[in-house]
Amino acid sequence: MSEQEKIYQPATKEFAEQRKSLAPKTAEAFTAFSQSVFADGALPAKTKQLIAVAVAHVTQCPYCIRGHTKSALQKGATPQEIMESIWVAAEMRAGGAYAHSILALDTITHVQSQKTGQP
Repeated sequence: MSEQEKIYQPATKEFAEQRKSLAPKTAEAFTAFSQSVFADGALPAKTKQLIAVAVAHVTQCPYCIRGHTKSALQKGATPQEIMESIWVAAEMRAGGAYAHSILALDTITHVQSQKTGQP
């Protein structure tokens, strides 16, 4: 058993069937929702899969990363497009930390002003 398989069980047909048997209506609704979301619409299915690859990297879901990377390739995405979508995700995640630094800077200012008694 690989190190990855010790942490993340392989996604198997048996697990899918078990999930479905434990909550069949919800599983069917989720499947229908997923099919609707990833169908061609205002955005082509390939673009939606590239977005999903990026989001999967931000949420750090290994099952989603593998599944949506495979789906993106099946929809015609190139390895270069997939990597660019991952870089977009990385920038957005880093950008979120940078943007939220305003909260820390505001807190620093607030705490320091309380110490000095100045607004």
